[in-house]
Amino acid sequence: MKAEIITIGDEILIGQIVDTNSAWIAKELNHAGIEIFQITSVHDDREHILKALENAEKNADLVIITGGLGPTKDDITKKVLCEYFETKLIFHQPTLDAIMQKFRLRNVDMNQLNKDQALLPESCTILSNKQGTAPGMWFEKNDTIFISVPGVPFEMEYLVSEEILPRLRETGRARAIYHRTVLTQGIPESMLAEKLENWEDNLPKEIKLAYLPNPMAVRLRLSALGDNKEKLKVLVEQEIEKLIKIIPGYIYGYDDDEMAGVIGKLLAERGETLAVAESCTGGYISHLITSIPGCSEYYKGSVTSYSNDIKQKLLSVKKDSLAEFGAVSKEVAEQMALGVKEKLGSDYSVATTGIAGPDGGTEEKPVGTVWIAVAGKEKVYSYKYIFVGDKRERNIIRSSQTALQLLRRLILQEL
Repeated sequence: MKAEIITIGDEILIGQIVDTNSAWIAKELNHAGIEIFQITSVHDDREHILKALENAEKNADLVIITGGLGPTKDDITKKVLCEYFETKLIFHQPTLDAIMQKFRLRNVDMNQLNKDQALLPESCTILSNKQGTAPGMWFEKNDTIFISVPGVPFEMEYLVSEEILPRLRETGRARAIYHRTVLTQGIPESMLAEKLENWEDNLPKEIKLAYLPNPMAVRLRLSALGDNKEKLKVLVEQEIEKLIKIIPGYIYGYDDDEMAGVIGKLLAERGETLAVAESCTGGYISHLITSIPGCSEYYKGSVTSYSNDIKQKLLSVKKDSLAEFGAVSKEVAEQMALGVKEKLGSDYSVATTGIAGPDGGTEEKPVGTVWIAVAGKEKVYSYKYIFVGDKRERNIIRSSQTALQLLRRLILQEL
């Protein structure tokens, strides 16, 4: 079953609100074995809505429409749906009774606009909305199911979960879908694709591969479509086992894993601790670590040593090293890592020093130059990176995630 989501509302198109509804619906439909074909946003305009419905009918088996069901004049979805499905609005007494009950419970008077929300297309199946006053509406035309729901997120979510998905399962038209996302860090997308070319060319026909890069990771999403979810799961997991052998050092987790969470689990299992020293990342590594519940079990703390003076006083960085090599150097990064490890009494430490940008770079040390050091029980390792681009926030994120990846590999004795 292929689905299209249509969002109705000028507020989405002008950027006044972010369309989180489509993302939520897409995720839920996908879990139910329904493939998303397209997501479309349209104005509160009769012709625009009609054209979107016409196009969706040609391409999709299921169309979910959100928005435009409020009581005000700019909400025209019901009238346009009546036109498209050649029906008329009639008062639906059970809906009117439910609306009246809600207003009585709130001790609020109803007006005609509230009552008009019980005016519904005669030919649709009404989907009761226990979270609001606008019900959902289910239509069928030429083997395509059209469902209209309110744009208010918690009302939409209730209708999808409690009314729509159970009914769709009963149709028996949804195919099985299985997704698995492999999270990689430390290798650019182009180099990763080159390494995986042969593996990718030989994937089973049921599996599609997508590369999803961002500053934190390059995600590899394997999607399998078929008739039996358990068979698809086995097929995907077999391919992931092959993938692990090709790029073992770059894979740090799966699906919704976070690098900081993966590291936290490793430390907690070993009963070991961590300390952090940051300069160019300005506390972002510490933020990532402390965003994980239970981090107090293994996280000692951090020193954000932005100035050279603090590097010397709190981390025992040598004044001569700063003068000879500069703050952005192998020597300073290693001394920061060892200094914070000793001061805070941790088993492991990680340190960053660099030039985040957008200015401050030189020909020798351009913007994006970062030295990262990780220290363990016996040795300290340091690596130089030059992240291309002068976007400060992006460089901070990439530096932080790279530092955590190095720490993960140190803990696993992969360095």
